[in-house]
This record gives sequence, structure tokens and C-alpha cells, in this order.
Amino acid sequence: MIPPVQIFDELDSTNAEARRRAEAGEITSAWIVARRQTAGRGRRGRTWESETGNLFSTLAHFTRKSPAEAAQVTFVAALAVADLLEAFAVAGAVSIKWPNDVLLAGEKAAGILVESGPHPAGGLWLAVGIGVNLAHAPEGTERPAISLKHHLRADVAYPPSMEAAASVLAEAFEAWRMRWETLGFQPVLDAWTARTKGLDGPCVARLGHETVSGVAEGVAPDGSLRLRTTDGSLRLISAGDVFFGEAA
Repeated sequence: MIPPVQIFDELDSTNAEARRRAEAGEITSAWIVARRQTAGRGRRGRTWESETGNLFSTLAHFTRKSPAEAAQVTFVAALAVADLLEAFAVAGAVSIKWPNDVLLAGEKAAGILVESGPHPAGGLWLAVGIGVNLAHAPEGTERPAISLKHHLRADVAYPPSMEAAASVLAEAFEAWRMRWETLGFQPVLDAWTARTKGLDGPCVARLGHETVSGVAEGVAPDGSLRLRTTDGSLRLISAGDVFFGEAA
């Protein structure tokens, strides 16, 4: 069953709201959507600009999976966002960049931030935060950003409303989540890999405390990036800012 979509005029952060609910003991799944965020966040504590007309959403979810298994939800989220964009975008424009950036014509159109913690009822709470640039894209970002508005199919006059996009996203996410639950992670990883570019070429990974360069050799069974470094050793990268191809 698709969790209900709950829309708010304004929140500090949809992820923060999901955390508050979990810490209060809620176990019911729900999509939390805001027309505007006053304190939106991206990965590594970055600010996520929240212009009205874009999608700011979080799936608040409870799971009994281990932390390592639960982290696979990032790949489910990326596939759901890709499905959302493909419903309106020019054919062939959508791709995924490891680990979870969804691109339109090579530029960032969406961001995913998954947070988790121990739930008072046992198990874990998950906050699967998803922001999609429907009508606007932020300026001055480290990497170019784009909105769906600039890559619509010829038969689509306008990007979807926030409400319509949230509904499409919720449906797509549930379809991928059910495949993950019933068939395991491999089919999800295979579908994700088919949409992901740069997994077999030059690569640079910024890991906070170091920068590693080499050649990407696909992904491990858990979704970690396999990076063959310049000294010939193999590194498994589970998170970081990664640049592929010419950008590396």
C-alpha cells in the first residue's frame, strides 16, 4: 500500500519532521511534503535551496532491517526519482550518478538524503529525503544544476505541480520498494546500474579526509563503488563526492 502523502505549507525540513515523528514513537509510514522549507538540508550539512514550485519530500518509514540493509533504500529512491523525471522529460535525458544524484542531460536535477536512527519501538526509523527541481534550479552550486522545466517532452507544456509530482514519486517508490522487499537487492541494483553512467572510466572520489583517483570498476554487491587506484589497489567507496569521466 502506498503511504499517504501529507502536504504542509511550510516546514523547517521534511527530514526533520520525519525524525520528530519517529522519536515520538510513530511507526506509520507517510510521505511528508512541504511547499516551502525554511531549513532544508542536503548531504554533508549543505543547505538545500527551497524555491516554491519544486518538490521537497521525505518518506518517514519504520524498518526491522539491519543498518547495512536499510541503507539500500538509497538505490530505491534514486530509481523512483528517475521514474518521476522520465514521466515528463525528453527521452534519454535521465541518468543516475553514483551514489544517488539523478541527472537531466548530465546536470543535477534532484538530491537524496537518507537519515536513520534507532526507533523507540526497536528497529530503525528512516527519513528518505528527496528534493526535485521541477520548476527552478539553484545557482552558484559546485556542479551545474537544472530543472525539469528545461527538459520537458514536446507534448508536455509545463512541469508537474508539486502535488502531482509527489503522487508520481510515491507510486514509483512503492513499486521499487516492493521489488526490493520481495526479490532482494540485486534486481534493484541491476536496474540502478543500467541507468548509471561513469562506472567503467576515470574517477575521482573526495572522501573528506582524502582524495582518491583511479578508474571505476563498477559497484560491489552492496552498491559500494569499486575504485582501482593509481597504485593498483582496489578501494570500496561507500560515500563521498565522486566525479566521473572528463570531470575527474
